Amino acid sequence: MATDSNISILIEVDMCDMLSHVLNQAGFTTHIAHDGNTGLEVFNKESPSVVILDLRMPGMNGMDVLKQIKHTSSETPVIIITAYGEIQSAVEAIKHGAYNYFNKPFDNEEVVVTVEKAIEERAMRQEIRMLKTQLSFVMPLYEQMGNSAEIVKVNESVVCVAPTNFTVVIYGETGSGKELIARSIHNRSPRCGKPFVVVDCGSIPETLIESELFGFEKGTFTGADQKKVGQFEIASGGTLFLDEIGNLPKSMQGKLLRVLQERRIRRLGSNKEIDVDVRVVVAGNERLEYLIESGHFRMDLYQRLNEFCIEIPPLRRRKDDIVFLCKRFLDITNKELNKNVRGITKEALEILLTYNWPGNVRELKNVIRRAVLLASEVIEPKHLLIKIQEQKQQASPATEQTASEANRDTGHTISLDLDTNNGNNLSLRDMVAKCVEHAEKKLITEALKRTGGNKSQAARMLKIDYKTMHYKVKNYGIKIQTTTEITEKSPTEDS
Repeated sequence: MATDSNISILIEVDMCDMLSHVLNQAGFTTHIAHDGNTGLEVFNKESPSVVILDLRMPGMNGMDVLKQIKHTSSETPVIIITAYGEIQSAVEAIKHGAYNYFNKPFDNEEVVVTVEKAIEERAMRQEIRMLKTQLSFVMPLYEQMGNSAEIVKVNESVVCVAPTNFTVVIYGETGSGKELIARSIHNRSPRCGKPFVVVDCGSIPETLIESELFGFEKGTFTGADQKKVGQFEIASGGTLFLDEIGNLPKSMQGKLLRVLQERRIRRLGSNKEIDVDVRVVVAGNERLEYLIESGHFRMDLYQRLNEFCIEIPPLRRRKDDIVFLCKRFLDITNKELNKNVRGITKEALEILLTYNWPGNVRELKNVIRRAVLLASEVIEPKHLLIKIQEQKQQASPATEQTASEANRDTGHTISLDLDTNNGNNLSLRDMVAKCVEHAEKKLITEALKRTGGNKSQAARMLKIDYKTMHYKVKNYGIKIQTTTEITEKSPTEDS
């Protein structure tokens, strides 16, 4: 292996001089430390490419030194040297992040080869991380979430705020992509090479949230048999994403405010304050202003967090993105399952476009993944495991009123319309689909009557996008006259 003058080795073993000579002969620069505390000082000062560490050392033991090194730089390979009969300790070191180990007495060639492999793997990991960062940086959100006007606007907000240190509040329903937005902010920021740490405030018990965020010292409470580093320390230099911030206990909100203002944390059981350099991004599905009104959130913390706000529209308000997302999830799942599902039928796509998606993009992804699993060549309605009937529960009062008036004005109900078909050759699914089609046609006709034929206004009234409205008017053969009169015609006629 060709060595590089920038590659250096920190040696913390009782045979430092001998190992240093062996590695110098192989072309490496070496630094020597005879105890754990000195070793950590040299490590922080020199940032060596590899550390060779003895588990038995004066002062701080090797296992503690290993943990400190991995906390400071998780990518730095640490090679353990241990005496014969201490294999269990070496295995424990591997569990805590050591790269490899070998016993004393060691073979010189084995040491050099192990160091070379460690350096190669470290370089490979760094290259992969850099490529991932570059890919995330150059890929706009509309290439991941869709190209609707709403997502383009969200992307513009991300590009605007990412280079700053502003604290960002992201609002969005469950499954709408809040973490994706937070990651995009991190990846476009100067902190992109540092950790992005996610904490779900809604899933951590109130009794554990403080220790999760700030950590604790050994012996602080029963069961604290070793020190725990909190998420703020882990995210130091990078971004801490606090999801579902509205679930943060009131008792913790004041402590979080203090950390944001002073940029210092204190582990449980410790009197020492630790400086942290962390950008905080928070998210929730309920606006913090409402939580303040109900007494569940502190006004001062809200004012500190609300430096910049991004709101992600739910999928039902940006249905232009559904076709794009379906294609994206179809391609991803085809690769994952090694299948070749070519596309989605018109009928299946119509169901996807008319569904309200209460679970947003996450629900759509799951639906497409299951459909690809079930389909052979193309995705058909039978492969979509969603219930169109659920939309009745999501209809707004205005929509329900329009539906009621549409049925009253036509002089018959859906059940009477079914009776005219006598159910001949129709399955239950077909009859339900016909019911939905009949009701949709009447709803759209009535909405267009109310708006004098203005499809944009009618689309807003029915809470669908203009493209869907235009498609349905053409598909159902609803003719829009130059006057306010709206008529229905056969779908086979020109629209």
